[in-house]
Amino acid sequence: MHDEPHVELSVSEFVGLLNQNLEYSFSGVTISGELANLRVSKNRWVYFDLKDDYSTVKFFGTIYNLPGPLEEGMMLRVKGQPKLHNLYGFSVNVQKISLAGEGSIKRAAELLKAQLLKEGLFDSGRKRTLPYPPQKIGLIASEQSAAYADFIKIINARFSGLEIYFIDVQVQGEPAPQQITKAIESFNEHSEMPEVLVVIRGGGSAEDLAAFNTELVTRAVAASRIPTLVAIGHEIDISLAELAADCRASTPSNAAELLTPDKKHLISNLANYQSSLESGLQNTLNNAQQKLASKSDNLQSLLITKFDQIKQVYISKSDLLEALSPHNILQKGYAIIYKDNRPVSSVKKLRVDDKINIVLGDGKVSTQVNAIEEI
Repeated sequence: MHDEPHVELSVSEFVGLLNQNLEYSFSGVTISGELANLRVSKNRWVYFDLKDDYSTVKFFGTIYNLPGPLEEGMMLRVKGQPKLHNLYGFSVNVQKISLAGEGSIKRAAELLKAQLLKEGLFDSGRKRTLPYPPQKIGLIASEQSAAYADFIKIINARFSGLEIYFIDVQVQGEPAPQQITKAIESFNEHSEMPEVLVVIRGGGSAEDLAAFNTELVTRAVAASRIPTLVAIGHEIDISLAELAADCRASTPSNAAELLTPDKKHLISNLANYQSSLESGLQNTLNNAQQKLASKSDNLQSLLITKFDQIKQVYISKSDLLEALSPHNILQKGYAIIYKDNRPVSSVKKLRVDDKINIVLGDGKVSTQVNAIEEI
């Protein structure tokens, strides 16, 4: 009977050999379990366990691996590399952490919401007004989804001719948060940014919608320089990304309705406005004509009155002139004395033997002054 092969190794050699075998056999492994013994060291390193009813596995990572705030008892799905550390023993080096189960997903969203609420990320004062209607729209969605099809259909039916720039992303699963965040950043870095950024996804379970409750996507929406409109799931589903957006729509179809007016209603309203404008203009014209006619009558009446007044003044002055006419005075027995064709108003202007003319009402007498007597 032969002895089984036996290899004698130092501790370091054993650790190295075991890690080689682990890397070969488990280049990456995903383990699901309940979170326990979570602690953070030096605000950088993260240590925790995953457990089930029978076993516990230790994990090691950094705070950058965390999907958001976590608490004991949550169900996690952790992707990592098993490794035997030469000083600290066996653990799984974390590569990716995701939430497992609707209860854990919802609880994680609640914890993250409370954290971001304290930071003021959802404050109404941060909200910007969306352009209405925008000429250029940046759209982030899954091209194969009903949400995308509904949005495009309604936009084109309501208000065609808009420019829609589209980035196709996964809206669920492990790659979704990174892809959505990258798409948001891509639109914000473009030399000709759209006027509004729209992120949409149809309904689904809490796990299906989990990407839009991640810290990564929520902060990307909040940081967007472009005003944002987010519509995730059905009306009762409210994601953190929607709370961080400038505007939230209840559904992807509602997002299209919020962005654009219905051109049929616009045409109808324009027709009504045109009719109302024409009616208003006609009324204004009629009123102006009535006022003009009234003013014309008033002016004519005023002119007649003024003419009568002037006529009366003229007659009165004419009568006065007639009464004061020298001819009329002469008819009453008065006379005018002329010397050298000039009227004489005083005896002081006459001398004895001056030749004078006396004008009476019915003729003229030439004579000579014989005597002068002053009164």
